[in-house]
Amino acid sequence: MRVTRRELLRSGMFATMGVFFSGALGGAGAMFWPVKLSGFGSVVTVPQKLSEIKVGDVIKVREGKFYLTRTDEGIMALYWKCVHLGCTVPYNERERLFMCPCHQSTYLPTGQNVAGPATRPLDLMELEVKDDLILVNTGKIRQRPRHDASQTTKVPG
Repeated sequence: MRVTRRELLRSGMFATMGVFFSGALGGAGAMFWPVKLSGFGSVVTVPQKLSEIKVGDVIKVREGKFYLTRTDEGIMALYWKCVHLGCTVPYNERERLFMCPCHQSTYLPTGQNVAGPATRPLDLMELEVKDDLILVNTGKIRQRPRHDASQTTKVPG
């Protein structure tokens, strides 16, 4: 059986169209497949238990991109992004301050800005304490004009 040039080109065209449309349908179907979120953008469990965290401790949780701080007022989950231009703000253990390396914005352990070009405190993430576990919803980030004690989650003892 002999294949003419016209039949070969027609078959090639239909094969190409079939590959294109099957790829498009596969991509559209993948949009409806559920995505399991973990890490930033979902609920992250702090590795330390609440009973292990003392007043004055600042814990970096890399998976959720936040710092958990415990003060006399309670605990807070502070988003580690500088509110000035979005740099990652490290905690300086010796100074006991969050200090932005790029533009020298400085924040207290409560997240309140005290120096530099930042115009407001570090953003807060929603957190919940269940039994002795601390769960932080990294998908719910809240801006605040100033820090006050009502923004902390109270903890016993």
